[in-house]
Amino acid sequence: MSGDNLLFVNAAQTVTCAGPARARRGSGMADAGVRSGVAVLVERGRITAVGDEASLRATHRDATIVDCAGGVLTPGFADSHTHAIFGRARYEEQELRATGVPYMEIARRGGGIHASVRDLRTRSEDELFALAEPRLRSLASSGVTTVEVKSGYGLSLDDEIKTLRVVRRLASALPMRIVPTWLGAHEIPLDYRERANGRREYLDLLIYEMLPIIAREHLARFADVFCEPGVFTVQESREILGAARSAGLGIKLHADELTAGGGAELAGELHATSADHLAAVSDEGIAALAAGGTVATLLPGTMLFLGKSSHAPARRMIEAGVPVALATDFNPGTSPTTNFPLVLTLGVSQLRMSVAEAFVAGTVNGAAALGVADRVGQLAAGFSADIALWDVSDVREIPYWYGAGRCRASWARGKPCHVHDLALTFRV
Repeated sequence: MSGDNLLFVNAAQTVTCAGPARARRGSGMADAGVRSGVAVLVERGRITAVGDEASLRATHRDATIVDCAGGVLTPGFADSHTHAIFGRARYEEQELRATGVPYMEIARRGGGIHASVRDLRTRSEDELFALAEPRLRSLASSGVTTVEVKSGYGLSLDDEIKTLRVVRRLASALPMRIVPTWLGAHEIPLDYRERANGRREYLDLLIYEMLPIIAREHLARFADVFCEPGVFTVQESREILGAARSAGLGIKLHADELTAGGGAELAGELHATSADHLAAVSDEGIAALAAGGTVATLLPGTMLFLGKSSHAPARRMIEAGVPVALATDFNPGTSPTTNFPLVLTLGVSQLRMSVAEAFVAGTVNGAAALGVADRVGQLAAGFSADIALWDVSDVREIPYWYGAGRCRASWARGKPCHVHDLALTFRV
């Protein structure tokens, strides 16, 4: 299964998501390009043909056959928002929330992000790598072939750099496509909060010390800021993101997760690549995202785990022309899941998206949220062979069997990321 040429045959359905190599909006999200009776040819890590199975078998007899055995073939998912580099879990916080202690109060007491910061600072690069590698393999086992990994639990010069170097090591060690994002602006560290001019000092550390090293060493492709009341203000976020863009990084925001604080409006104004969370986004914020062409990355698993009854208004966003993506927000405090199909389930059942919209959100639009929609997210000629095979006969079963592990295998650039069934292939 590691040969240069692969021919995927005998799929009950092939979900191509074929179309423009950019984020899809409105009615463009409603067609996932489900086809029957087609095969997918992969040569040297790229898809070169999607077409009639008999014809492709006849003209490519030297290809290694991947027998889909009546399963469903899809693009690999692009999980465009994770915090996979962390140490210990934070299970005690779930119980605190169950007793009525709110998220921001847990953070005020030194829990939340601060707890993960204290832990990560005690760990070596080797420890963090050893913890993160199986987590990313678990994502691959749920059909994810492209994943964004953020820093943000270091919040010091040395620990943010350490985290991003771990991400670089993971990108070299695993077949998955890994996109690194610098999230030094995840929180104001507690020691800076206690100083008279601490906020300004930390902003200066981010902009004038961390950012130049990250840009010079090409440790991140994006910069992200947690723009939320009580964390970074709109003006602080604008300053950090402006410096990051000037240094050559793409820009993203955590925005309007718990309160409508103007983050979405800022994302639209700056034409940010994505604005993420958005459970409390305002109508003005939705309009700004649509005007700015910013992908709205929605994270329904987070709201589920926090016990919130409200979710991001996906339907209003889609109807307003905002391109919507779905992602796991995999992290130790508010979304400890690597199950991407579960996110699709929540997209359908909680966000009221169609299955086609949810698939486009998890593939094409997830890729657009990472700036790779020109080569990732579609089963179409010219695209990277990032593919997932599912043990179902209809694509609608993938979000239907919620929580089930139905991914038989996944490939990135034509190389296996996850193989559940070693008897998948045979040569003809």
